[in-house]
Amino acid sequence: MATNALNTATAGLRVTQAAIGVVSQNIANVGTAGYVKRTLSTVSDGVGNSGVATGLINRTLDEAAQTQLRLETSGSAYTGRIADVRGQLDKLYGQPGSATALDGVVNGFAQALQGLAADPTSPPARSTVVDRASSLAAKIGGIAQGVQNLRGAAESQLATEVRDVNDLLSAIANLNTKIVASGDDSAKADLLDQRDQKVTTLASFLDVKTVPQRDGSATIVTGSGLTLVERAVATTLSFDQRPAMTPEASYSTDPAKRGVGTIIARQPGGAGIDLIADGGIGSGSLAAGIELRDTILPQAQRQLDDLAAGLSRSFSDRQATGTAVTAGTASGFDIDLTGLSAGNAITLSVRDAAGTQRNLILVPSNLRPAPAVSASDTSDPSATVIGFSLPTRPGDPSVADTLAGLLSPTYSVTAQPGAGALRILSDPAANAPTLLATSASVTVPRSGGDTQTGQPQFALFVDGARSGKLFTGSIDGGSQLTGFAQRIAINPSVAQSTATLVNTSPTTQNGDTTRPDFLYDALTRTNRTFSAASGIGGINAPFVDSVQGFAQRIVDAQGAGAANAKDLDEGQTIALSTAQSRFASKSGVKIDDEMSTLIQLQTAYTANARVLTAARDMLDTLMRI
Repeated sequence: MATNALNTATAGLRVTQAAIGVVSQNIANVGTAGYVKRTLSTVSDGVGNSGVATGLINRTLDEAAQTQLRLETSGSAYTGRIADVRGQLDKLYGQPGSATALDGVVNGFAQALQGLAADPTSPPARSTVVDRASSLAAKIGGIAQGVQNLRGAAESQLATEVRDVNDLLSAIANLNTKIVASGDDSAKADLLDQRDQKVTTLASFLDVKTVPQRDGSATIVTGSGLTLVERAVATTLSFDQRPAMTPEASYSTDPAKRGVGTIIARQPGGAGIDLIADGGIGSGSLAAGIELRDTILPQAQRQLDDLAAGLSRSFSDRQATGTAVTAGTASGFDIDLTGLSAGNAITLSVRDAAGTQRNLILVPSNLRPAPAVSASDTSDPSATVIGFSLPTRPGDPSVADTLAGLLSPTYSVTAQPGAGALRILSDPAANAPTLLATSASVTVPRSGGDTQTGQPQFALFVDGARSGKLFTGSIDGGSQLTGFAQRIAINPSVAQSTATLVNTSPTTQNGDTTRPDFLYDALTRTNRTFSAASGIGGINAPFVDSVQGFAQRIVDAQGAGAANAKDLDEGQTIALSTAQSRFASKSGVKIDDEMSTLIQLQTAYTANARVLTAARDMLDTLMRI
């Protein structure tokens, strides 16, 4: 009996000592990132299960809490990155209302034009207009370059993060190998903690899920189902970073057209998968970087390009609007397109038999044949777009004949008296769509130096990086609109002779306010149509306002975007904090609980020691008999 008691007490001491060691390890790792609380299981042992032995060292892991933690980690990394860059983007535009902000510079230019209209003979007033116009062009260009710098930073960050992801995937695969081979419970628990920490870090880059395997390894897959780690095998990601970022650089599934890097996942022995094309990254900082580089920042560039284009064409173009006419059962419009230039799009608003209203946009070109035109390069991305060639040499078909051939038999196009007058008709009786309106913005000057046009329109701004070329919206050789924000400049002819701000012709009388009044109205009162791609008018909706109003809306939109991103990030930060607290409460170490357990183990240790002492005394007594 004494022997049994001795064995039982000895076993109890060993188990209690091992349990105290586990509790001590827990206490020593309070606050250690990734450490999961350990517990020691016991098993019955000895004759008739009269003894006890140490079992396994277990991790108190709440898998549901861990899954939620990783989900919120991905979300927080995503919103944090978006909020940070949107904040930087908003700062580029300046403090709204200040003299140096975009809207302030536009307002300053408007005030200068107003001053010129009040006293067109004043040389200082003319010089002020030139100075303010130059400042406005420089402001737009500076913001646009800042946008491209942010895109370049996003491209570099993507390259860095892809390398970090590869390091994590390799480390997880190596830990899988060690975990499977480990025969020591304590060492295995440490390895599992390390692997879990690596996976949680990985979740900050992209959305991932873990699938445990029976041998202790874990399979890591993305939210879209792509396997990143399978036991000891890791997928390798690559990113072909581009050295420079320009407004023309964009993502495309066609490698020949793609101007930015893409992420390729290549499994051993498998083909490469373009994760951006497949939408394989749903959250995390990688998803944020892709969205910033390919969507948010390009839209900011488009807004600035549209502003620069609207600013230039508001002074150089006349608005051609069709006059309603009827001919029998047909109806349509007469429109004066005299001086039509490449890029001066003609918009036909039509309504079909089903009552659906849409736009048909005709884009002229100096090339033959006319290049294909993407609807995204026009004001309405949902429109039907047709390119056509202008007559540039003797014998070329007239505009009327070219359009008649393109639009027949749905519409009839005929030339009317006047150099560029057209009549466009449709006949509802023949099931043709009803013409609702026709319009075009026609560039008046024929060159940048053509300042005395005889009309109030002239080129105050030109395409500075293209030898002072007029901005007409041409698509010949690529879209002239793309990157125009960086290229807009004041016309050198105007800067050299400020009298052109007033004189429409050599015979303009001193003090004539026709052109100054036109310039002020063109900036502040005349409505223009700005493209839906700018995102200002809503989803797929062109925005109509003055140039000054559009500039204000850009500043408002960027400020609202930054504020919304910040609010979303703050909410996501709270969600992450909640997930971290839940995980810590279920799987983390609580010092009070551990101290309470330690006291219980100390009591058990004392009890076992007393039993051992009593058994020893009993044996000594028996030996003395």
